[in-house]
Amino acid sequence: MFERPGTGERALLVHITPQGHPDADELEEFSELARSAGAKVLEIITGSRKIPDPRWYVGRGKAEEIRDQVVARQAELVIFDHALSPSQERNLEKLLECRVLDRNGLILDIFARRARSFEGKLQVELAQLRHLSTRLVRGWTHLERQKGGIGLRGPGETQLESDRRLIGKRIDQIRRRLARVERQRGQGRRARQKAEVPTVSLVGYTNAGKSTLFNRLTRSRVYARDQLFATLDPTLRRLSLPKGDELVLADTVGFISRLPHELVAAFRSTLQETVEAALLLHVVDAASHRRAENLAEVEAVLSEIGALQVPRIEIFNKIDLLPDVRPRLERDDEGKVIRVWCSAVTGQGLDLLLQALQERFHQPRLRRRVHLQAGEGRWRALLHETGRVVDQRDLPDGGCELEVEFCRTGLARLAKQEPALARRLKERLEKACSSA
Repeated sequence: MFERPGTGERALLVHITPQGHPDADELEEFSELARSAGAKVLEIITGSRKIPDPRWYVGRGKAEEIRDQVVARQAELVIFDHALSPSQERNLEKLLECRVLDRNGLILDIFARRARSFEGKLQVELAQLRHLSTRLVRGWTHLERQKGGIGLRGPGETQLESDRRLIGKRIDQIRRRLARVERQRGQGRRARQKAEVPTVSLVGYTNAGKSTLFNRLTRSRVYARDQLFATLDPTLRRLSLPKGDELVLADTVGFISRLPHELVAAFRSTLQETVEAALLLHVVDAASHRRAENLAEVEAVLSEIGALQVPRIEIFNKIDLLPDVRPRLERDDEGKVIRVWCSAVTGQGLDLLLQALQERFHQPRLRRRVHLQAGEGRWRALLHETGRVVDQRDLPDGGCELEVEFCRTGLARLAKQEPALARRLKERLEKACSSA
């Protein structure tokens, strides 16, 4: 029985199309996926087949061609750009005498490399275990364990059964841990909803520029690189709009064509930020030749996680790569912004994006003048924190007079942080209003 080797990075890639020539962009994306996993791509073997062969996925002739290339190139790994059944994967490994990986396993490996947070690592491990549980196909019945005791002598639990049982226990353990993390996330979402702070979630095809845009808008330093799945773990930051309104911006994992179902299921709690967002910013690589296809892939994943009903604005990013395109807003028949053309790298058009968010989330504001005594420095700090101080005038007695502008979220946050001071401030604002 051929056993899988533990390592292998010299890889042959196999891409089979139902008919016609392979798409150049699909081949480039497949190659980039392999390189992202650390593979050294030796060659891409292409072919066409209308119906996959139940034994090897490819036909016998193509399988022998791949075997010859494995020997000639001394390849240690063969990666298929398709989902293979457990039996197909096992049969190919016997024939090729090297490790075989399908597209789902490749993406899972990349996610395992990129996950950084505790939750992200748990989610990736859960997806890997679900994937592995269908591939425990090695016949280890010769490793039968004996169970002692009267009446229990004889063939016991096989290695395969033991592995399945251990994987099942580990899956249950991870699910319980993720449930606790999800409860904590739920508490954070409920707190933001109570404070009436809307959440805006960035979604889009992988490598569309979501993290770069996130960093530009929030002045953060989230890891961003020109590579597939550069960041996996969701990040939330507060974003202040030009007129003082506030929202929470969430950066989420990127999508890709034929995203493994195990990943969508495992990352469902993370993607809950997308489902419950007030608005989605669908970031699109405007310079990509597969722009339309990538849009459709993202729509498919949003449908799978139940987020199609969430309002969205399309952000056509990377216009710096399109010489004839300028920053602009596009509106529907009702005057609502539906699309923004911008560049996260150069900053072109980001003012238009902030304008679009301001239009969507603008709240009526309350402006009042408040007189503070010299000993009420805590009040002054609180007003600066929860509102926007438009004007400030120092008084001869050591006090000051502030003109403060409030929105609903600011007052709600004040009421949550300092209920007693909020009541006193409300009384003072009402007094200021009655004396005005």
